[in-house]
Amino acid sequence: MNKNYKRVRFSVSLVIAMIGGILFSIIHTPIPWLLGPMVSIFIGARFGKTQLYWPSGVRNAGLIIVGYSIGLSFTKSTLLQILKQLPTMLLMTVLLVAFCAGIAFVVSKLTGVDYPTVLTGSIPGGLSQMIIFAEEVKGIDITTVTFLQVARLMMIIFFVPFLIFGPFFRSTSASSTGALIHTVQTANTSIVWLAILCVICAFLAKKLKFPTPFLLGPILGTAIVNISGLHGPALPASILDLSQFMIGGYIGLLLKPEKLQHKARVITLALISGMVMILGSLGLSLLLVFQEHITASTSFLSVAPGGMDQMGILAHEVQADLSMVTGFQLFRLFFIYFAVPPLLRLFFKMSMRKTARTS
Repeated sequence: MNKNYKRVRFSVSLVIAMIGGILFSIIHTPIPWLLGPMVSIFIGARFGKTQLYWPSGVRNAGLIIVGYSIGLSFTKSTLLQILKQLPTMLLMTVLLVAFCAGIAFVVSKLTGVDYPTVLTGSIPGGLSQMIIFAEEVKGIDITTVTFLQVARLMMIIFFVPFLIFGPFFRSTSASSTGALIHTVQTANTSIVWLAILCVICAFLAKKLKFPTPFLLGPILGTAIVNISGLHGPALPASILDLSQFMIGGYIGLLLKPEKLQHKARVITLALISGMVMILGSLGLSLLLVFQEHITASTSFLSVAPGGMDQMGILAHEVQADLSMVTGFQLFRLFFIYFAVPPLLRLFFKMSMRKTARTS
């Protein structure tokens, strides 16, 4: 009975997500098959009578498809280019994290929510890792952390496409040299074998406890094959739209504002802080343009504090340098996964000691 009920809930969710995708396609929004399902599922979950359901396995399948597409953009030359820019990646990542920490301080003062909770909820690009971290540290409100992380992610997924498809970025994106379509003109490897490889790499990455394993595993597996000289075929637009649909529906169910305390204040400041983060990353991207002489669209998507899968989808849509965007996002992902939690623990310990001394 429980399985049948889940099937009904998922079927309803699919219909709602499909309506959202079709509607957003009709009105010609950017990445309609990501934004449409995300928005329609979010609204349906708030106002519908049926409790919606979106299996994580569906989202994971979408991530594997996106991971394969991103992995195709890596060649020997782009890998060397990324390695040369590691110092710049470190600088941009540290600046972005520091900027977000400053925003968290202001939000904490205005909302009255403790700083450790707001800071953990404001670290960019580490949704799953920061939620796991919040569960491990005493005194941190997991619900607020989850809301802040998901609200930021949804704002970036929703607003960045409208910025990136605007006149300023549109004029600079067409000349990019790293678009996916140019990197896979000659395919000499069967898509079936590459699909099997991507699935194996995804589960291997999960076993090794990599961050976002169903995205990162296929990226690394496909990139290694591509760099070795075996090129896979580019995926048709319909398959990429399907992957966006799979991911968008799942994201739409993540945000649950009804579980928050001080809803109005926290939601308002979460939205404001999200916009400030986007503007801050826009400023950092201008610095990167002048320093590295890359296009504005590539620069902005490289430092935007969103998920690597969403930024990769956008980079492909606007023909930005996909390997460069992925390189920056991948570096930040690993930095947040390995470096940020120990630093946060040290900071929280020092703060608790200081509080104990003054009390």
